[in-house]
Parts: sequence; C-alpha cells; structure tokens
Amino acid sequence: MGEPRSFRVEAIVLRHSDWGEADRLLVLYARERGKLRALAKGARRIKSRKAGHLEPFTRVTLQLARGRDLPIVTQAETLDPYFPLREDLIRMAHAAWAVELLDRFTYEDAAENLAVFSLLAETLKRLAVEADPWLALRYYEVRLLDLLGFRPRLFECVECRKAIEPVNQYFSPTLGGVLCPSCGEGRKDLWAISVDALRYWRHFQRSEYTEARRAAPSSATRNELEHLLQGYETYLLERSLHAPSFLRQLKQR
Repeated sequence: MGEPRSFRVEAIVLRHSDWGEADRLLVLYARERGKLRALAKGARRIKSRKAGHLEPFTRVTLQLARGRDLPIVTQAETLDPYFPLREDLIRMAHAAWAVELLDRFTYEDAAENLAVFSLLAETLKRLAVEADPWLALRYYEVRLLDLLGFRPRLFECVECRKAIEPVNQYFSPTLGGVLCPSCGEGRKDLWAISVDALRYWRHFQRSEYTEARRAAPSSATRNELEHLLQGYETYLLERSLHAPSFLRQLKQR
C-alpha cells in the first residue's frame, strides 16, 4: 500500500508568500515531519476561512492532501496564535529572528525532530509573555545550535585540550570552540570572548530554561554574547539574517 492521500500535522508557520492569483505558499515546521512546504488554495481571498490560521508564528493543526507537487491545506485550526507577538513590534522582531534562524538552518527532508519543534514552540510562548525577550532568544539560539549539531566546545581548548580557566579567552568559529590564551594569542582569525560572556554561554548550554532565566548578565555582556552568537551563526550559514538588523532599527527609533 502507498502513503495515505491525506495526513494531519501539528505545525508552526515560519513564513508565507503569494502564489498564483489567490493562493498562499506556506513554509512550516511540523512536529511530525520537520520542515515542509504546503499550498493554501484561496487563502488570499477576503472570505477565506483558512487565512487567519496561517499567519507566521502561529501554531496550528493542519489536514493536508497530497497534491501533484505540494501538499494542499484542506483544514486548519489554530492551537496558539501567540497574539502578543503581533501586538508589539519588539516582540515580533524577536520572534522573526527565532523563526528565520530555524528556517535558514533546516531543509525540507520529512525528518521528525520533536526537540526542535518543542524548542521553537516554547520560545514563541516565552517571547509572547515574558518581560525580557532577550534572554529567551539567547537561550533559544544556544540550544538550537546544540540540537542541529553545531554545539561549540566551551569547556576545553579546542587545540591543546586543556580545561578553560576563568580568564578572557578566544573563540574560533572555524574550529567551533574556545581557545585558551596560550593557543590563541596573536592570531587574527579568532574573536575575543570575555570571562562573563563565556560563563553565560556555558550556562545556557547546560541548563534548563527555569535555571537559565535567573541569569542577570550586564548590558555589556549581553551585547557581547549577542554579537558572538550572531557572528557564529553568520559563519555557519555563510549569510546574515535579516531579523537582527530589523530589531536594531526598531530599538533606535
């Protein structure tokens, strides 16, 4: 027997684009199938009943029918709209950052990754309700890198293998980890990383969120860690994300 002609998924809408005269092409991250695309026919029509369920950052249940090229949305039900993300531009920009990061790092491969789906859903909820979206987004970045196989080595020097001491170190995106002062001194291909930035990165890497959210880094440490993570992501992706610059523009207003 072949695959069933229709199937059901729980998914988060990452983004959408116009398709044809009235349809909408969706990019989803599904609990059961990972990243996939689907076509919502007639979703751009004013009277469409599905359109409101298919906005970015929405967690939905979808019934999909197998089409010639793409699955087609036949039913849609919202599980969590994360309304505060649409009512506050700063929260929306943080959510866009989280979604874009996952979108850039993943491919359509019909592979289930429940941990990644759960992390995204939990992060969108945190970004919608918590007073400080910075911490929720940094924790998400650190854990997403881990889950996708890009966990940097932060507890020992990637060259000499000695344990990292509580002094300023160096970080190598190429080697995927920290170098001690002895191995890193004078090299131009490395980034400086302070004791505090490394301490919080390690803390987020090994802690559950309930413990991580008690962290209280200084403003300077926040900026440093954000810059380091963004730089590492850019190196891995070989391109910059759009959402960080959008967030910076909002904060400058």
